[in-house]
Amino acid sequence: MKKNLISKTILILGFSAMLSSCNKDFDKINTNPNTSPRVTPENLLAPALTKVVGYNMSRSQRITNELMQVTVNMGDGEGRIFRYDIRINEADYLWNNWYLQLRNFRDIYEFADELNQNSYKGVAQICEAWIFSLLTDTYGDIPYSEALQGRDQNNFTPVFDKQQDIYPSLFAKLEEANELLKNASNSSISAQSDPVFGGDLDKWRRFGNSLYLRLALRVAHKTELNSSSIITKIVDLEPTEYPIMRNNDDSAILRWTGQAPYVSPFATWRPGDWNSPAMSSFFIDNLADRSDPRLQKWATAVLGDYSGIPSGYPVGQPPVVGSRPNPSLMSEPLLGNIMNYAELQFILAEAAVKGWVFAQPAQVYYEAGITAAITQWGLNVPTNPDYMNTALTVWYETDTEWDKMERIHIQKYYALYFTDLQSWFEYRRTGHPQLPIRSGHLNDGRMPRRLNYPVYVSSTNRENYRNAVQEQGPDNVNTYVWWQRP
Repeated sequence: MKKNLISKTILILGFSAMLSSCNKDFDKINTNPNTSPRVTPENLLAPALTKVVGYNMSRSQRITNELMQVTVNMGDGEGRIFRYDIRINEADYLWNNWYLQLRNFRDIYEFADELNQNSYKGVAQICEAWIFSLLTDTYGDIPYSEALQGRDQNNFTPVFDKQQDIYPSLFAKLEEANELLKNASNSSISAQSDPVFGGDLDKWRRFGNSLYLRLALRVAHKTELNSSSIITKIVDLEPTEYPIMRNNDDSAILRWTGQAPYVSPFATWRPGDWNSPAMSSFFIDNLADRSDPRLQKWATAVLGDYSGIPSGYPVGQPPVVGSRPNPSLMSEPLLGNIMNYAELQFILAEAAVKGWVFAQPAQVYYEAGITAAITQWGLNVPTNPDYMNTALTVWYETDTEWDKMERIHIQKYYALYFTDLQSWFEYRRTGHPQLPIRSGHLNDGRMPRRLNYPVYVSSTNRENYRNAVQEQGPDNVNTYVWWQRP
């Protein structure tokens, strides 16, 4: 009985967050909704954004970096993610917290609708599309159409929607957001309530349409959605109707100021915990081989040299550790990345390679992405040697599509550093960049394809859970989500 009560409590939290759930620690910058007769969008936006970015950073460090051979949290015991061994309870954190904040973004939309605040409605739709995309790309089929009905409709057993049905709805949200923000006043959102763009609605609109391109590309090979035509429409046919990011200043980044409440979640970590993982040789060597200046920003040197250890090293044979994550990153403002301009350029480069975009050649987008990714960190693109023309980086128009994709995606891999689970999603979609598989990788050397559903969901929402598993496949890390299937 006690176990069932705990499980249902968690489920309720996941689908029906109380209005004040994301306002803790924001009393100094926002009106506390618990003392107000009515919560306003302005009260909810900053806390919800800050919490989601914090959750994403946490799991980028814990999951993405380990799976994608950025770091190696060494050991031979159970649950070492770098070995592709993921405990089933790993699924709970993101599932619970993403749904918790989705309820807040839905409240922002509904309250803004009552107040005729199209600006907040547009921002809320972008954020819903962003978070729901993270959920479905992580787990596959998920509660969507009934996901947020717990508080208002007492529905704590939502159906699971198919991923192929969720994606068109995400596109519709982003279409709506583009129209709402097109016609909204640029001064109609409080700068104080917006830690990402400071109330600049044009930048929100550009982010929403850039996110639209991210999601359209993710499913472009699934011809039933014809999302490649969306990419063509946004970039080539109707660019003025769908403005996208223009430069690094348009990047969607919650920059940690170091002043409460905008303090990086890593800033409170003990140095020993931050330094626990070693840097991977794949991550270090590819930067070093290109003389990439980001190496010094991201890793520590040992006796003046940078070195990593192989992810998937043989069990029982721990290598000597070299570089660790740079401790300056614990308070780094740029780790609050949601989507940056460099990622957009690499999206456009791939789309150009595949013949969906003609505004610029793929090489132009590719080189713009490299430049943006490096300069975003306050660094210069090396000229001696010339970074763009070294053997590992230079663009060859005569290369095969596979070779072009590898060049694009090794650079995109670094541009996505600490961007939630995106580099894992992209690897699952494309197989790029090529990661070395070694004897110490478990799961038959297979990259996990999803996270399992939280265990409590199988008991508290049993019928809908069973239907989802019957539709999608076994509830384990090796089942393909819809967009991964041929």
